[in-house]
This record gives sequence, structure tokens and C-alpha cells, in this order.
Amino acid sequence: MVVMNPAGDVAVQQRNLIIASTALMLLVILPVIALTFLFGWRYRASNTEATYDPDWHHSTQLEVVIWTVPLLIIIALGAMTWISTHTLDPYQPLTRLAPNKPVPADVKPLTVEVVALDWKWLFIYPELGVASLNEMAAPANVPLTFKITSSSVWNTFYVPALAGMIYAMPGMQTPLHAVMNQEGDFRGQSAHYSGSGFSRMNFDFRSLSHQGFEAWVAKVKDAGKSLDRAAYLDLEKPSEAEPVQYYGSVEDGLYAAILGMCVAPGQMCVGEMHHIDKTGGAGRESEANRERLDYDNRRLKTGHEPSGATFPASGRPPKGTVQPEGMMPRDQDLSRGGVNEPKTAPDQGQGNALPDADRGPAPAQLNTRPTERHQH
Repeated sequence: MVVMNPAGDVAVQQRNLIIASTALMLLVILPVIALTFLFGWRYRASNTEATYDPDWHHSTQLEVVIWTVPLLIIIALGAMTWISTHTLDPYQPLTRLAPNKPVPADVKPLTVEVVALDWKWLFIYPELGVASLNEMAAPANVPLTFKITSSSVWNTFYVPALAGMIYAMPGMQTPLHAVMNQEGDFRGQSAHYSGSGFSRMNFDFRSLSHQGFEAWVAKVKDAGKSLDRAAYLDLEKPSEAEPVQYYGSVEDGLYAAILGMCVAPGQMCVGEMHHIDKTGGAGRESEANRERLDYDNRRLKTGHEPSGATFPASGRPPKGTVQPEGMMPRDQDLSRGGVNEPKTAPDQGQGNALPDADRGPAPAQLNTRPTERHQH
């Protein structure tokens, strides 16, 4: 119900769009449902007063109504969609704080850099030099500018009382502009499945008065902890249900390194890779950059790979050789030494993407074309 009773102006406009769209569609749905029962009652077999006309086949008046009303509804929905798409564009800065209350020219938005981790949320306040984990605070009636990214997989940043869902993607930044018009504590979450800890990937959104927000910032600064690259790499390791943590200082350029996927020493930043590609590529020298571009396996090398979604419920280790129930067994004798025999270490069939895995040729059955056309 918080979606239908939000506290932020952007979410209020989205709520109004839902109501208006539903009402327009009900203009057809409700009369059709009502007339279905009315016709069934009026033209029942026992009603001898009803007109019986088996040769009836056309009515210009009915045709006009049947086609005109849906056409007008589609035009209205199209106009509403066009206007709201531009008005509520998350990339565009806010033009108002509330109905009939434009954003004052001297008000500067509060910038918050959001990082989706496994499975927690990190909030960095670059202008204030502080950060927090699983808790975000902001002053009410102040424009908010979010810069949203992810450390590993896709997530969705979603505070139902504030605005709609915005994707958080690794190596990319998604903006969001919003405002909270009421003080209070609200709930934020990830709305995109991202692994076993997804259901606990929630955070608190605290909308405070100006004095309350200043007190919150002072409390965070008093925490004393520093968020540098080493602390971030430790924080980035997969974990669930983490308590709220405060960081009184943040290393300069940390968010840019997170966005560029180059926080770990020796990693190539995305921007550097783009520059190499723009200049025509590095040619033979590219092989030297391969290790610097190996982002996806960094957790495997350090032993911090998150468990798969089916572990431990299925008893199958992550990236193991045992097939899920219901799958047709494959001929794995040539590469795995048996069908569906549990193994604890990566093998050739699954392990080519893992560090130090066997990089020999693919199993023979994968390289042999069928002798006859397969019938689907």
C-alpha cells in the first residue's frame, strides 16, 4: 500500500498515473461486465417480453460506440504516457518539489552515490565526505540526485515511497532525481533477483528535518571508520543481513574506481579500456592486459565466491558437475568420469572459466556434428 500512499512527489505523480490509467480502462471494463449480466437476464429463454430477432446483424450506432470509446481511451492513455515519460524521466533534474512549488533557484541538490553490493547497499555522500551501509538519510523537501551502480550483478534500487525502480549495473551509472516531502522512516530494497541473499537486501531510508540531517551527518563523522579501497574490498565480499555501519571519511576517487571496476590493485578501469578501444586497440599488446580485465573471477581467486542459488538446498556445490533433477543425463564419460557423480573441485566441463582450470579442448561430443538431422 505504500505505492498508493507515497511520501515523495515523484512517487505521488507515478501513483496518480496508475490511478488515472486504471480509471480510463475501467470505462470499458465495468460497462462490459455490467451489460453481460444485463443481457443474460433480459434475453433469457423464459422472458417472452424480450424482442427475438434472429436475423439481426448490424447496428451503425453500436459500431460507432464500440470503436469510438476504445479509440478515445487509447488516445488519452497515449497522451498521458507521452507527458509522464518526459515529466518523470529519472535522468532529468527536478523542476518542482511539490504541486505548485517549483525548485528554488538557490537550492542545490544533495548528491548520493549508491553502490549495490552482495547483498547490501552502500551510500556515499561525496560533498559531505561520509558513507553509510544499509541506511540512507536525507533532508525532506530537498532535491536528491542519485548516481547508482553495482559492484557485481544487476540489482534494482527501489524506495517505494520515494520513486520508481532504477537499475544498478556494474560498470555503468544510472541517475535518479527525486525528493521526499515527508519526514519519517521508510524502507528501501532491491527489486531484482541477485542471488541467495536477495530477500535480505534491504535498507532504511530516513527522511529528516534539516537539523535532524545535520545531526545524522555529525553522528556518521564521529564513527571514526574510514572507507578506503582496502576497507571497500573487504566490505564487497558477499554477506547477508549486515548491520548498519557508518564511515566518517571516504577515500577520494573511490566511487569512480567502483564505477570503473578497478578498485582492486592491478585492475584496468573501464575508462582506460574505452580509451584503448577508441584509439584502435592495443594490438599484440592486448594479451598483457588480459589479467587486468579479469573482473568476474576475482572473488574465486580470493575464495569469496558466493554460494549458488541452489546451494545448500539441493546438496549440489556451486558450479559443480551434478545436474539438477529433471534434466536428461548427458554423456560426460569423456570429460568428467561419469554421469552426475558429485565432485567438490572444478572440472573440465564446468571449470574453463575458473582460475587454474584445465584449458584443453572441449569434450569430443561437443565437436562432432550429428550424422543425421535432429528431429525437434
